[in-house]
Amino acid sequence: MKDLSAREQVSSYFLLVIPASIIYLAVMAFPTIFSVVLSLTNYRGGQIFGNSTIKFVGLESYLRIFQDEEFYLVLKNNFLIVLLSVFGQLPLGFILAYILSRQMVKGVDFFQTIIYLPNVITPVIIGILFNALYRSPNSLYMDVVRSFNPSAEYGFTKAPMVPVLVVMLWMYTGMYVIIFLANLQRIDVSIIEASKIDGATEAQALRYIILPALSGVIVTCAILAISGSLKSFDLIYVMTNNERDTRVLSLYMYNRAFRGAPNYPLANAISTVMVIISFILIMLTRVAEKRFGGKE
Repeated sequence: MKDLSAREQVSSYFLLVIPASIIYLAVMAFPTIFSVVLSLTNYRGGQIFGNSTIKFVGLESYLRIFQDEEFYLVLKNNFLIVLLSVFGQLPLGFILAYILSRQMVKGVDFFQTIIYLPNVITPVIIGILFNALYRSPNSLYMDVVRSFNPSAEYGFTKAPMVPVLVVMLWMYTGMYVIIFLANLQRIDVSIIEASKIDGATEAQALRYIILPALSGVIVTCAILAISGSLKSFDLIYVMTNNERDTRVLSLYMYNRAFRGAPNYPLANAISTVMVIISFILIMLTRVAEKRFGGKE
């Protein structure tokens, strides 16, 4: 009976694991491996595009990436978004969540809804809206500027990423506010009140009680911010009309794969580089957590 029970347990285990494993292999593992393999070939779209033979060319596409000046431009733009997300959205989201959790303002539910509202609106709509407001040379922003200085020219030619960064800060901060707010509510208020009785200030309670308790959440949010920053596409594409100076890695990959003559090996090489950069940044985040973080 014991042997039969053990066999039943093993069979039940495989019955539960195999469907999920098949889905994972089909949806995640195979496309990832296929993408890496394709980046090592000369495939350009088959006979339709005059490329009927597939040859292994090694790291040719990867070398071409690092020889392309546009790659360093889009990489710089992507790192600006990463810096904004990690050092802009996260701190601002935490500060707003802390203010709401400590009820330092009235109408907490109202402010919570207003802050999170941009996350409900699709990025395409937000891109069109802000393009009309102040990204376009004929935007509302420029109309206001020209009312004071009729000869004024478009003001973001030297810093084209500024409008994008401002919109992304406004749009995605609300998500981190909700995450931090939910985890702040898990901290026992009596611990904070006891520290106040013992003479701790608000800043000391924040530093020695709240931040260590949220270290795991902060790291998780940092990982979400990094991964989300590297795959930014729809908002930037719509808001900037795919202009060269505001392109990021995902747009760089899109242009190589689907605009003009397709270069699928190069596009897949770019996607692989994006994954590698993402892993490196996440590993640095983990190292920073072990160096400076507390325990959740």
